Amino acid sequence: MFKTGLVFHEKYGQYDLGIEHPYRGDRFANAIKFFKDHGLLELSNVRLLKPVPASREDLLRVHDEDYVDLIFRLAEENKPYDVETPVSPSILEAALLIVGGALEAGKNIYDGKVLRAVALGGGYHHAGRNYGGGFCLFNDVAVLIEYLREKYGIKRFLVLDHDVHFGNGTSDIYYEDSSVLFISLHQDPKTIYPGTGFVEQVGKGEGEGFNINVPLPPGTGDITYLRALKEIFVPLALEFKPEIIVSNGGSDPHFADLLGNLALTVKGFFKLSRVIGETAEKVCYGKWVLMPGSGYNPRVLPACWYALLVGAVGANDFNIEDEHAPPVEPEYCRRAVNNTLRKLKRLLKPYWSCFR
Repeated sequence: MFKTGLVFHEKYGQYDLGIEHPYRGDRFANAIKFFKDHGLLELSNVRLLKPVPASREDLLRVHDEDYVDLIFRLAEENKPYDVETPVSPSILEAALLIVGGALEAGKNIYDGKVLRAVALGGGYHHAGRNYGGGFCLFNDVAVLIEYLREKYGIKRFLVLDHDVHFGNGTSDIYYEDSSVLFISLHQDPKTIYPGTGFVEQVGKGEGEGFNINVPLPPGTGDITYLRALKEIFVPLALEFKPEIIVSNGGSDPHFADLLGNLALTVKGFFKLSRVIGETAEKVCYGKWVLMPGSGYNPRVLPACWYALLVGAVGANDFNIEDEHAPPVEPEYCRRAVNNTLRKLKRLLKPYWSCFR
């Protein structure tokens, strides 16, 4: 079992985008209650950490000044950024704490207080340098990377985005940057927001070959998903040898999620987490920041987040079952993913010896 930090603040619940909105702030209290009920917070190797708000300086390592000013102004005026991303003083306060939570996670790892950390509620991967959207205001994944780059001199980062939606903001920020290997497993962008994240988008300039997308057809279940993860993420991580892995994604690849159509089970999330953790042990001495924030079915979100956390702390077994049986994966999913993996490996062959 690994010494793991869990970063959380009660004010995270202020990141509540409205009564009828799929992103509700009660996800945090519900998840924490589930963790307590199942004894996670009583484990001797789990350390609770409190964040401080991210500063303007932290945000400006990634975001354009005009964009940061815009979000602060919208908060003062209680005006939305767009039709699905409201902004208010309380939402902004929570956003700064959640971004600060990512920094607290990284800081505790590199100060030697924990081996890995969970920045609860994080993963706002749709925010780019000068834009937001998709419920996201600031990209905490990138803010963490730039903080670690400046404060601790870290040079190689691997971002694994396992949200059901493609992380267009993170991808855009690092599309020409070879120091960040960005790997995303997500639902086929022809079928879901944000409509991008195709196999052919492999990066540009110095970053060519370092932006890797694994689009999955609706209905993809545990076995096919985990095979794609192991065939792409694991060999690339072994070859790239990052100094830290940052992963983001909550419960929205679950088969009962209301905004996605992948078909992972609760146990699938545990297995996903164990693959990431075992890979981190091999390539970067176990250093890993996990950011579970997404998910749009409150009935399954706490168990999925819990499964990710149990995997992160290094447990070898997991005994929580889904309330309902998952759907049978359609045969075409396996065939489509096989084709995608073959195509992706051909595209990546010039850049990575593991696919030659």
